[in-house]
Amino acid sequence: MKNFYLGTIFCFSFCIAAQAQNGKAKQTDTLRQLTPVTVRAYLTEQPAISVPASISVLGAAQLRLQPDNSFVTALNTVPGVRAEERSPGSYRLSIRGSLLRSPFGVRDVKIYFDEIPLTDAGGNTYLNAIDIGNIRHIEILKGPDGSLFGANSGGVVLLSPVSKVDGTYLNAGINGGSYGLFHQKISLQKQSGNNRFSLNQSYQTYDGYRQNSRMHRLYLQAGDTYKYAENSELRAIALYSDLNYQTPGGLTLAQMQADPRLARLPTATLPGAIQQKIGIDTKMFLGGLVNDARLSDRISNVLAVYGSHVDFVNPFITNYEQRDENTYGLRSYFTLAAIPKENFDWKLNLGTEWQQTNSLISNYDNNGGEKGNVQKIDRINTGQHFFFTRFAADIFKRLHAEAAVSLNYYGYKFRNLQPLNESTTNTRNFDAVLMPRLALSYQVTTDFIWRASVSRGYSTPTTAEVRPTDNIINTALQAQIGWNYETGFRLRNSDESMLLDASVFYYRLNGSIVRQLNPNETEYYLNAGGTNQPGFELAFTDWLIKRNIDQFVRGLQFNTGVSISRFKFRDYNVAGSSYSGNRLTGVPLEVIVSSLLLNMPLGLSAFVQHNYTSSIPLNDANTVYAAKYHLLQAKASWQTKVSNKTKLELYAGADNLLNQRYSLGNDLNAVGNRYFNPAPLRNYFFGVSVSL
Repeated sequence: MKNFYLGTIFCFSFCIAAQAQNGKAKQTDTLRQLTPVTVRAYLTEQPAISVPASISVLGAAQLRLQPDNSFVTALNTVPGVRAEERSPGSYRLSIRGSLLRSPFGVRDVKIYFDEIPLTDAGGNTYLNAIDIGNIRHIEILKGPDGSLFGANSGGVVLLSPVSKVDGTYLNAGINGGSYGLFHQKISLQKQSGNNRFSLNQSYQTYDGYRQNSRMHRLYLQAGDTYKYAENSELRAIALYSDLNYQTPGGLTLAQMQADPRLARLPTATLPGAIQQKIGIDTKMFLGGLVNDARLSDRISNVLAVYGSHVDFVNPFITNYEQRDENTYGLRSYFTLAAIPKENFDWKLNLGTEWQQTNSLISNYDNNGGEKGNVQKIDRINTGQHFFFTRFAADIFKRLHAEAAVSLNYYGYKFRNLQPLNESTTNTRNFDAVLMPRLALSYQVTTDFIWRASVSRGYSTPTTAEVRPTDNIINTALQAQIGWNYETGFRLRNSDESMLLDASVFYYRLNGSIVRQLNPNETEYYLNAGGTNQPGFELAFTDWLIKRNIDQFVRGLQFNTGVSISRFKFRDYNVAGSSYSGNRLTGVPLEVIVSSLLLNMPLGLSAFVQHNYTSSIPLNDANTVYAAKYHLLQAKASWQTKVSNKTKLELYAGADNLLNQRYSLGNDLNAVGNRYFNPAPLRNYFFGVSVSL
């Protein structure tokens, strides 16, 4: 609480000191103005309603409603997306059931930070290094889309950290809450002629609900945009993240019921989480340049060059791991636009992306959180690159057709430094793979658009799967590959205050990469059969009472997202056991997330959200399940103008109002039946923000 008050004084003092130097910002209040939703996911900006793909957008208005301490709550409002946080800072993310490969972290999903891949060449993404409070816009492409973004069989997430608004402004805020939560952030933008500079800083700390679950993150992000021609700009982006979090480990059902706040307990053969001081420390630097150039009336080019460095330390129950990772690469694509004709228009894209990640992975004995004797040290250098092209045409202003394809290359080199001290480097190259995508959308009426697509998914084994915690490099592991078939429609009213988006899909995946555990809890991966993944998704939003300025209810908005998944294993055999026909581990059958936003006079608003998640199978045999749960959260806020330039917001809220006992992130196929990572019971938060 002391930190909260000190932070409040600091933020207010900083805002007042800077107020005299600030020009008027041209910011749009997206809660009060209806603007058509546009996306840039397919290389050019276009209305979201006509995109022939299952794409969801989280704009500034939606992000502002959700807690800004974690990506989890915001991402889980999107049908087909499941974000988990087993302990504060320990993210897992899946799109349409891609969680099976991920004991922790993000795999099988490609994530971009502006035009820069946040996912490295080895397939790992440090999403938890990013502070969501510094993200302006999120686009999520559901289902495999390697035609433009390379190897992935789950989907693509595009994070926009750069403000598109000209002007000078300053935003600052702090919030606090139960279990020692404290989060402070400042965002400054300075406009000077054709140059726009931004600086974002945040700090978050949280004691955690369970033992051994404290986290803290210091985050710095800078950007500079120079508009050197009317439709051309050069952007520089840099970030530094220092994240440290403890991991409490899994509990058995009996342990969770007895005391859900416990960390993993010691056994007769292994020490517990507290004794081994298990946790993760990640320091990440990322920087890049993005040149977005209009070369002529018809030709444009985007070129991004970037590099990153990660220091990763993970004292675990069975070992103490250190990783030193360096990634560098480029992404570039050209766009050729047609000379528009009344009934025919087209665009052609041609591009490439190349990445190299060099990793030094060292494992030692873990002596109570201290490094002991060397177990193994390996160097793995991973490279991936692909070429892509896309042709899109609009015919008679009703039919939109797209054809895209990429040619993907992947391989890695490895050498053992200890104990073998190998002098030669071993190489493992994968065959080049084509990933096509065909898609159509048809404007049946002005406000009803039908769409269909077929695309190929392809996902190579990640570095963490090639060289897992058993410290054995598995060169036999193959990529997983499959086809996704999908159709759906979008329906809107005339002013776009109502939108319905529905889709059905069938994804048939072959060579599924699955995680297995040895008796000593070290892990390994194998290709085991495939999966059949039919599903249905629906997103609906409507202003039940239109926004106005003269009624007591100034606006009432209803949102809901529905995910229905009937995913099952196919031809899945492991160690003499057949799991064919079983439900896909870690995937609930149904998830329904609904919310109400109520705007009232005097800048008052209330937001209520409910999340229903059905039971989840926790092992491949489907003999253990996590129970279904209902999460209810609420938030009330008050916004007012302190002066012509200064806005103040105060808010307070609560999460898990129904006091549900549930696990937000289970350990799948866990040894010793330690499946559960209990989430906090009823908890509260409050905060203040100032905008100049």
